[in-house]
Amino acid sequence: MEERITIAGFGGQGVMAIGQLLTYAGMIEGKHVSWLPSYGPEMRGGTANCSVIVSSEPVGSPVVVNSTTAIVMNKPSLDKFESTVNPEGRLFINSSLIEQKSGREDIEVYYIPANEIADELGNMRVANMVMLGAYLEVTKIVDLESILEGFTKVFGENRAHLIPINKDALERGAETARRQVKAMV
Repeated sequence: MEERITIAGFGGQGVMAIGQLLTYAGMIEGKHVSWLPSYGPEMRGGTANCSVIVSSEPVGSPVVVNSTTAIVMNKPSLDKFESTVNPEGRLFINSSLIEQKSGREDIEVYYIPANEIADELGNMRVANMVMLGAYLEVTKIVDLESILEGFTKVFGENRAHLIPINKDALERGAETARRQVKAMV
């Protein structure tokens, strides 16, 4: 088993946090992992993406050229990474910010209104966790409990009080993905 994930968006959308959480959760579960961040040249609001590999075998290189999954938070990221998803892979699109539909018919595509769900939860900063919850529901690459255990490793003990809202966001994302999976069948 090897999952190669590209996560992309603007700086400040929590793209790196998704990658770090997946990496820590993988380590907690005894899997081989890598996390490789990449930032655009802008100081703020620029592009940001990271590559994550979660594998049952040692990871040879942290570079992900073709992914099994791409999670895109904004349109420039969709434009850049949609074509890099392997056939029969998965693409998760933040449909709150991206109106465009995928042109690919050889992959599974999930439209997750992450910002809308985060707004309903009362905290726009959890949109990334909504996307992560959707991704976890479809792939089952790591357990939700491992993500929550890794939360304080990524964000520190002083942010532990944010675990409940982040858990709610993960669950709402999972619920949204579950509905889409049923509709595909």
